[in-house]
Amino acid sequence: MAQYVRGNAARQLNNAPAYERRRVHVHDPLHQHRRRHHMSLGYLLFLSLAMVLMVGTLAWYISLQSQITNSVKNIATLESQLNNLKQDNDEAYNRANGNVDLEEVKRIAIQEYGMTYATDGQIVTYSDGGGNDYVRQIAPIPQTESK
Repeated sequence: MAQYVRGNAARQLNNAPAYERRRVHVHDPLHQHRRRHHMSLGYLLFLSLAMVLMVGTLAWYISLQSQITNSVKNIATLESQLNNLKQDNDEAYNRANGNVDLEEVKRIAIQEYGMTYATDGQIVTYSDGGGNDYVRQIAPIPQTESK
């Protein structure tokens, strides 16, 4: 009977052994257990040191986060107090200005101190250029006639 060889995966005739010897590995559970859990002292110390450093770093990070949170709360409280103080200051200033009798001030300035109104040559108008200042208007500005 003629045998045909097709491709490169053809059987080798008369050269193959009748059986192959295979190694059989017998698992010893006790030996395998010891081997799996065996760690050297250096490796154990390294892991312990790494864990201590990691826990220390984590504790430090959490304390920083806590400090930041407390600082933000403190800043918010201080800003609220500042706003309240500004409002109280403005109210006190307006009350103080409201209690001043401008006619009485004018009378004292003219009669007791000899003050007079400014003449045309004494009035100088200037601007700060940037316009960064603000003015709180508490009464209407009187209109003057232009010359």
